[in-house]
Amino acid sequence: MYKMIEARINGIIVEVKEGTTIMEAAKKAQIKIPTLCKHPDLPPSAACGLCIVKVKGSNKMLRACCTPLEDKMEITTNDPDIVEVRKTVLELILSNHPNDCLKCGRNNNCELQSMAADFGIREDIFEKFLRDIPRDGTTGTIVLEPTKCILCGRCIEVCQKGQDVWALSFLERGMDTRISPAGDIKLSESPCVKCGQCSAHCPTGAIFEKDDTHLVWDALKNSDKYCVIQIAPAVRVAIGEAFGVVGKNLTKKLYALFRRLGFKAVFDTNFGADVTIMEEASEFVERLVHKKGELPLITSCCPAWVDFMEKFHSDMINHFSTCKSPHEIIGTLSKTYYAEKNKIDPAKIYMVSIMPCTAKKYEITRSDEMFASGFQDIDVAITTRELARMIKQAGIDFMNLPDEEADSLLGDYTGAGVIFGATGGVMEAALRTAYNLVTGKELEDVNFIKTRGLEFIKEAEIDINGTKIRIAVAHGLSHVEEVLNRIRQAKKEGKEIPYHFIEVMACPGGCVGGGGQPYNVTDALRLKRAAAIYQDDKDRELRCSHKNPYVKKLYKDYLGKPLGEKSHKLCHTDYKARPIYVR
Repeated sequence: MYKMIEARINGIIVEVKEGTTIMEAAKKAQIKIPTLCKHPDLPPSAACGLCIVKVKGSNKMLRACCTPLEDKMEITTNDPDIVEVRKTVLELILSNHPNDCLKCGRNNNCELQSMAADFGIREDIFEKFLRDIPRDGTTGTIVLEPTKCILCGRCIEVCQKGQDVWALSFLERGMDTRISPAGDIKLSESPCVKCGQCSAHCPTGAIFEKDDTHLVWDALKNSDKYCVIQIAPAVRVAIGEAFGVVGKNLTKKLYALFRRLGFKAVFDTNFGADVTIMEEASEFVERLVHKKGELPLITSCCPAWVDFMEKFHSDMINHFSTCKSPHEIIGTLSKTYYAEKNKIDPAKIYMVSIMPCTAKKYEITRSDEMFASGFQDIDVAITTRELARMIKQAGIDFMNLPDEEADSLLGDYTGAGVIFGATGGVMEAALRTAYNLVTGKELEDVNFIKTRGLEFIKEAEIDINGTKIRIAVAHGLSHVEEVLNRIRQAKKEGKEIPYHFIEVMACPGGCVGGGGQPYNVTDALRLKRAAAIYQDDKDRELRCSHKNPYVKKLYKDYLGKPLGEKSHKLCHTDYKARPIYVR
């Protein structure tokens, strides 16, 4: 039983649990204390010094982000002295920060820029001290601009502790402190898995996604290209945030938008997810029933997780599903199946993927299998944030567009396809179909509530034809090793494996919390995005991938059967151990 304490903040009585920080308690009283270093996902670092407050009876100013509220405390969060100190702190930060906002990747969406505007900073009070540190765009996905770093430590915390990747660190000391991969190497030579969580948590333009929107614009104006596009499930429930709308599914407006932009065909990654399930669920049944391959089967839809596994856990390669991710499957099918059906030269097809993920930029060239159509299956992948910029550049009144439908050949999807966007969704979708493949029957209740939610490791059992199937779902890479070590330990001791099927997503919350999604994500926002996805699933007439009539047609007319020769060539990939550090 926790103890409750009571204190006053700006004269308002606040009752909170013992151990609650002053900043958290102030929020409960509808008081916002400014900060540039504290993020709801991360523990406090007290790095920026903006969250200072006064405590009655003390001549010290305390940092609200890391100071627990004490019983009977009387706190003042703003007065002329506090405002003046905060303004001075901001001016000192800006003295080490370039004034190139107009050319910055975070212009008009920068926490430092917004705070400087709030405090009315209009001139340089202190002499500029700018460091000459080169830009690093070597990964082709994430760009580092160390000169814009304010040393808040968010990216390091999320990379090291949140994701267990350890690609970023602070180098040097004092005025020379800077952010860099350990050893002062290039980011492409580091353990970086391109998940983009560093960019999603950076308050400034020090880390951001590589902008590929110019490639899309160039393709759209090239009359020799037949431009087609697809959207991932998580994009449709997050894009509205760029226009002031939270937690709304805007799928059909996106379909209309893409036609306004000039795309010849509009597909949906959810269709690819349905195909992924047909292949992946079949893989699972092959291993479970026919003993062809090792258990547990581990999902492979997330490219940052694939990169992480190849670098840190290559002993698990035999457990990995060889099925490609949904957007890669759509890319392959657009330049084979769709091209043949519509008599289009596949060399002219230019496939654009709108993804919630920065690692998708890496995935589209990660292996030869990503050219299974005879061409690069996905020509360019851009993030939700990049799409928002394109909408604004085009001057389209997005929120008032009429609803439209996708092109059905590679567009119609089931509820199983859309839930890929949330942690636990791939597992839930696969089990819906695996149950049918084993038993020949349909599940009475297709909802797997135990796989949903933001608990970092979720476990459950399902009975399939008398066999208890043990499953695990992990999201956020720092939580994966615990699950994998249970498998290793069971193998070492000759015991029964603890799981039959495992889903892993690199980003907290799954794709809804992806590294390319709109900024300022919190668990509350992740839950709202996920809720919109699950509502779409609930509203679908068909909720299992094996019931999608267009997927059935695809296999009948073109692929043959799941795990068949043709489907394996087009829809599967392979893996190899990769060095953690590239030399």
